[in-house]
Amino acid sequence: MDAAPLLAEIASAFAAANLEAILIGNAGAALHGAPVTTLDFDFLYRPSSTNAAKLRKVAEILGGQISQPFPDSSTVFRIVRKDAQLQIDLTSQIHGVKSFNSLPSKAVGINVGGRTFLVASLADIIRSKREANRPQDVAVLHVLQATLEEQQNAQADQT
Repeated sequence: MDAAPLLAEIASAFAAANLEAILIGNAGAALHGAPVTTLDFDFLYRPSSTNAAKLRKVAEILGGQISQPFPDSSTVFRIVRKDAQLQIDLTSQIHGVKSFNSLPSKAVGINVGGRTFLVASLADIIRSKREANRPQDVAVLHVLQATLEEQQNAQADQT
């Protein structure tokens, strides 16, 4: 499955709702070249009362349902559109990252379908997965770390 059409649609919805978000998780790692797969898209957004309304607007634009699957224990909002098998998890905090503001300067802009969105650096994705220490995160850490080391070595060879 090519995720580009879904990412372009998500980026357009974010732009229309004026929501600034950064792609994190395995989808972000895959865009950095890591050989990982995922069925959902995870984004970090800046916590604010206006962004809560923007999340609802994104869900409306995408024709999805928004819910808070873990209301007592997390800041995750989930947008699901069953017909297209689209799932987006949006959170205002992740392990290993002090705040939203600490990510954009190291993030990479990716253009999909004429829209640009930010993808967290692979180092930040690795840090977050290491800090979360969930079994599914630990399972891919060696792959992500190897990808980062290969990229760093390739970069060093070019200088």
